[in-house]
Amino acid sequence: MIFKVLYQEDISESPVREETKSMYIEAESKREVRKKLADRNYNIEHVQELSEEHLAYEQQSENI
Repeated sequence: MIFKVLYQEDISESPVREETKSMYIEAESKREVRKKLADRNYNIEHVQELSEEHLAYEQQSENI
């Protein structure tokens, strides 16, 4: 499964919409995503599982 992760680069930063970054991670569960990112100093705001259709839409939107 592919998950979209919304995060701040520094755990000490307050979540601000304009500073939020996103990445895509392949994992079996949300817990595994968080485990994979545990060694980074990220403030993870949200982890969202993407359906195939949603992922295709996200990939298309990047190219516009």
